[in-house]
Parts: sequence; C-alpha cells; structure tokens
Amino acid sequence: MDSQLLYQFNPWWEGEYQLENVLPRPGLQQHLEGLLDNCAVIFLTGLRRVGKTTLMKLLIQHLLQKSIAPAHIFYFSMDDYQTKDLNILEIITAYRQLQRLSIDIKVYLFLDEISYKEDFRLQLKNLHDRERVKIFASSSSASVLQDQRGLLTGRERCVEITPLTFDEYLAFKNIQVKQRDKALLISYFEDYLQHGGMPEYILHNNDREYLIALVDDIIYKDIIAYHKIKNSNLIKDYFILLMERSGKQLSMNKIANILNISTDTARRYLQMFVDCYLVYLVDRHEKTNENLLSPKKIYAADLGIRNLITGFRDKGAVFETLVFMAIKNKDPKYVYKEGVELDFITQDQILIEVKYGKELNIKQLALFESYPAKQKIMIKGYEDFAKFIKTPK
Repeated sequence: MDSQLLYQFNPWWEGEYQLENVLPRPGLQQHLEGLLDNCAVIFLTGLRRVGKTTLMKLLIQHLLQKSIAPAHIFYFSMDDYQTKDLNILEIITAYRQLQRLSIDIKVYLFLDEISYKEDFRLQLKNLHDRERVKIFASSSSASVLQDQRGLLTGRERCVEITPLTFDEYLAFKNIQVKQRDKALLISYFEDYLQHGGMPEYILHNNDREYLIALVDDIIYKDIIAYHKIKNSNLIKDYFILLMERSGKQLSMNKIANILNISTDTARRYLQMFVDCYLVYLVDRHEKTNENLLSPKKIYAADLGIRNLITGFRDKGAVFETLVFMAIKNKDPKYVYKEGVELDFITQDQILIEVKYGKELNIKQLALFESYPAKQKIMIKGYEDFAKFIKTPK
C-alpha cells in the first residue's frame, strides 16, 4: 500500500494540525468526546454531508490537544479508489507497519464511509477483539449498518448526526442577538425554517446549486447506484412526492397509483429513502396489530431539502417537521381518532400539538383535552418552541 496516501489522509503526522473553515458543534462534540473512553465501536450515521467527517476531524483535533501522540491517530476514507481492493484489516496493518506500532499499543481509528468495504462488521469485530483500538466509523446507509448486526452485539453504539439546530444555524451564520433585540430571532427563525441545517449549504450562503447537487448525489449514490435501480426518473419522481407529503399521512396505494407501480414496490422504495436518512416515518398511536395497518406520517430530514423541492410554503408542515426532529429520539407517534389528528405523543406520554400561529379547531381541541397523557404541550411558534427544547424532559 502506498504510504504517501496514508500521509495525505493524516497530515498531523508531519506537523501541527489546524482545521480550516470548520465551525464547531459543541453539543455533539461533547457527546462524542464522552465516548472516547468507551470500549464500544462508535458508528456515526446520517445524511451525506451532514457533518460526520467534520466531527471526526474535530475529535482528532481534540485528541491532539490532549497530547495523544499523532502517530497513534489514524483517519482513512474507505471509499478511496486507490484502495478498493484492500480490506479494512489490510489498511490498518499497513498503518501499524508504517508507524511501527504493535497491536498492543492503543490507537484511535477514524474510518469514514465504512460500508464501502464488504464484511466490515466482521473486520471491525476482529480489530476490536484482537488489538488495542478505539474505533469511530461512519456510514450514510442505515440498511448497511443493520446487516450482520449480531457480529458486534454489545460492542457498538450508533450516534445519528442530524442537520444543524437553530442555535447551531445562528452560530454558523455568525449571528449574535443581544437581549434587547430578541424580537429579531423570529425573523432569523423564519430564515432557518426556509433554509434548514445542512452545514455546507449554510456556510455557502444558501447556494441553491449546492443543495441540488447534494440531493442528486444522495439519491444517485445511496439509492439508484447502490440498489442498481434502472429507472432513475421514477426514484426522482418518488422523492418529489415524499417532500410534498412531509408532515402528512402517506398512502402507499396513492403513491403506487401515481407512479404506476405496485404497493409492494412503493413500500420497498420508501424504505430506501428512509435508509439513507432522507425521510423519517412515524407510526400511528394504536395497538400493535392496528399500528402495522395504519398509514404512516412522513417527515423530511432537512427543511432546506424539503423546501428546495416544494418551495417555502405550508409553514405549518415545515414547523411540525422541526418539532419532530427535536423529539425524534422519544419515538413519537401521531394520534388519529374518528377523523381527527393530533401531531405527536411520545414514548414518555407527552402529547404535543403543533400549530404555527394558528389555533386548534373544536374537534381537535376536544381530542387534545380528552386524550390520556402525562403532559400536554401546545407549540404555536418560535417562543413556544424555544421554551420547549430548553425545558428538561
């Protein structure tokens, strides 16, 4: 293996290392730094270009600042064409040989786009069990990570990297609002609802062409090419339909009829969009057997991507999507009774209704008041949302 390539990926081996044009994400960084002493393999998942590689580089910078020897830190992108015929173990062996590090010396491995290598779980298991390593690995595909999951049972943790929060968006835009100007936050919040939180898109001053190229890249690489789908136009049309339905119930029969495909094919393609983190699905709050038969609600992973396709309209659905992202880790479900829908009830029994500057109608209010829940919250705008996300749950 060419040692020059290893040096190109690991510039800190040859001198001071300083990340350029990279903004921190303190909350995520602190969480990941807390996992450095955990023995598990840490998988970073999420959309392409959502910031997984940047967070790895920030972790590397943190380790260097903590006086970890530069040679004991190794980064490699597994999608590099020059090493397509090498497996993970061969790459790590070449690294240890180059730096003359025995398997008894602890090293920190940052392996980007790990799913490009076959049998990656088996190879990571062998590394984890046989050598002194701390492994961070990334993937943009949930389905690939699920394959062979049993091989690393008890040895792995997944951390999903999501688009920027509103606070992170303000930091990336270098926007600081003084206490006396708090009213300005509402206009910045509207900008955030429109542009979303893909980091490079925000840093590129909302360059529409960047976001178009990003969406095309995700759809082509993670769906069309990966699943060897011949009709690329069908997948693109399906994606447009999903973005238009964001925040609403999704009928597989209607999707199938519009696209002239079977419902089974519609379900299979939908799972592909879920697996590459472009959309999320929410079940109805029902008994298990009824839950499986009920239509799901769909939410776009990023507001900017959704608005790129649909235009910045239906702000209620956009705002509801934002609230969903804030509670996604609480396994929210939607409520539907006798033709009346409420937005979310979480696994810890918090009932949440989202109305962007609107009020509930009579039937919704009656269901909201009568539905059993430990806590009930109404979120009508920025101030309600800000208070909600900062309140300990």
